[in-house]
Amino acid sequence: MSGKLPTQIIIKPWITEKAMIAMEKNNQYYFQVATDANRQQVKEAVEKIFGVKVEKVNILNRKGKPKRLRYWEKGYTPRIKLAIVKLKPGHKIDIIG
Repeated sequence: MSGKLPTQIIIKPWITEKAMIAMEKNNQYYFQVATDANRQQVKEAVEKIFGVKVEKVNILNRKGKPKRLRYWEKGYTPRIKLAIVKLKPGHKIDIIG
């Protein structure tokens, strides 16, 4: 797995209203992942951590948005990488509890 532990690749589950709908309807789960992780690493990490079979992985890179810190300073929100993981039929992950 190229030297990174699975828990270093998967940072946290991404729980939003859109993610919950995708979880119920399409068996897709959203995770925030390390910015240098690729699809294969994400697939292996999810399979190892949760003990499920992954069908497909899509990756989203979200750029940091400009924010004003003070009226003379500009900053940016952090950039993040999201992975949308589709599981094979019959597999589920209990993220909520």
